[in-house]
Amino acid sequence: MNVPFYIAKRYLFSKSGNNAINIITIIAAFGIVVGSAALFIVLSGFAGLKDFTLQFSSFVDPDLKVLPATGKSFILTAEQDSILANDPDIISFSRVIEERVLLNFEDKNEGVILKGVDGEFPQKTIDSILSRGQWFDPDNREVIAGWGVANTLNLGIFDFAKTIDIYVPKPGKGQVSSVRSAFNSIRAVNVGVFQINESLDQAYVYSSINLARELLNYRPDQVSALEIITDAEADSDEVKARIESLLGPDLIVKNRVQLNDALYKMLNTENLAVYLIFTLILIIALFNVIGSIIMMILDKKKNLNTLYNLGITTPEIRRIFFMQGSLMAILGGSIGLILGIILVLLQKFFGWIMITPSLSYPVSMKWMNVVLVFLTITILGAIASRIASSRISKSLVRSDQAN
Repeated sequence: MNVPFYIAKRYLFSKSGNNAINIITIIAAFGIVVGSAALFIVLSGFAGLKDFTLQFSSFVDPDLKVLPATGKSFILTAEQDSILANDPDIISFSRVIEERVLLNFEDKNEGVILKGVDGEFPQKTIDSILSRGQWFDPDNREVIAGWGVANTLNLGIFDFAKTIDIYVPKPGKGQVSSVRSAFNSIRAVNVGVFQINESLDQAYVYSSINLARELLNYRPDQVSALEIITDAEADSDEVKARIESLLGPDLIVKNRVQLNDALYKMLNTENLAVYLIFTLILIIALFNVIGSIIMMILDKKKNLNTLYNLGITTPEIRRIFFMQGSLMAILGGSIGLILGIILVLLQKFFGWIMITPSLSYPVSMKWMNVVLVFLTITILGAIASRIASSRISKSLVRSDQAN
């Protein structure tokens, strides 16, 4: 029989003769429950915000993207095209030409990124982002503007009487003799509006790759990037490494995380900061546990002396209160976790807290957060219990005998 554990359990669930100690113990336990529940809810909220933010980029970001190691474009050779087309883990790949351009519409100007895509651009992506109008006809000079661009320039759709002038600087060196000679230009009609998120809606305009190629004077086999969709069951890292080795050092391959590395770093940093802040709050709450155990030690001095006389050593007596504090932290943390899980699930399924009238605050249940909160409570509770139990000394447990 584990005597320290048995006595610690009795001390934890039995009332003290001193009502003030009972109140301090209840406050300490309540602080652990609330602190662990709050930590889990906040981590779940940030996980939901992270998923909510990244889902917009997933609409337009491919599984893998091939980019030139230097410069803005590269030549896609017939051999490279064949390698990608015959790879069993690649479902499709789209040729892309991207360049910053200037749009002019009725004396209004806006700098945007023109993204020319071919017929392999995924239909599910088109269906996800297109909010008005229709997708462009690859054989006509048509574009699809982002919602923010359309609002800034007051663009309509299918307004063939009012075309958009698209300008891009001509490559070369030397002095510019006139504005006209410094730019390539083309006229196009806006036939639709897409909506992804605020930053992308204000920055991008889609067109056919033929229009972008004509505007930039690119060769038929010259592209800015390749956007690759892989099989859902394929190992993305393995496919990435294989494509890198096949295409050579002049081209680099990035996955979704690498394409959005700044966004991932920002979200992970925010998540870490919130975790550390709420852990600090938990540490403050656990000072109540230290106070509760010390008060219990002082209240049980006569009992401790009796236990010492019965042959229980001072280290074993310390272990009693260490286990009492640890049990309080584990039980309180478990109750808080259960309460936090219930509240997160209620928010997930019923959406009681709203960001806008039509959008509930996003939350995400991740078992990693459950384990993280439980380990945090357990470790901090053990440290607090160790600090409190270290107050027990041989002179303390023998003080009544000396008197």
